Amino acid sequence: MRMVFAFLAGGLFGAGLYVSGMTDTTKVQGWLDIFGAWDPTLGFVFAGALIPMAVAWRVAAARRGAVLDGAPLPAAPDRRLDRGLIIGSALFGAGWGLVGLCPGPALASLGFGGWPGLVFLLAMGAGMLAAPPVRHRIDRRAAA
Repeated sequence: MRMVFAFLAGGLFGAGLYVSGMTDTTKVQGWLDIFGAWDPTLGFVFAGALIPMAVAWRVAAARRGAVLDGAPLPAAPDRRLDRGLIIGSALFGAGWGLVGLCPGPALASLGFGGWPGLVFLLAMGAGMLAAPPVRHRIDRRAAA
């Protein structure tokens, strides 16, 4: 049953990305171009996602304490800003700004993005695979 919910949620998310235009790299880059041809529509997409999710999280935490399949809700994330969060956010933002895609729309663009979308997805996957060993090496050097 968990896989059915995951499939439905992923499909709904992908459809939402497509319908909202977030798979269009020029729309995403337009959001980031605040001194040029700024396109504020991504802000409405953010608000349309964050507001209902915040309400749903509050209701679920207060009333249910568990997800639909009975598993406990995940713990709240750590609110501290550490080096890993800042560096990871900067790298994510730089890639997002340069290409105009983040992981969700990159996957959604496979159906119509052609070779550039596939190359980006492969590079993103390589970065995700390389990140843990690089992080481990950096942490070892910092501890020494």
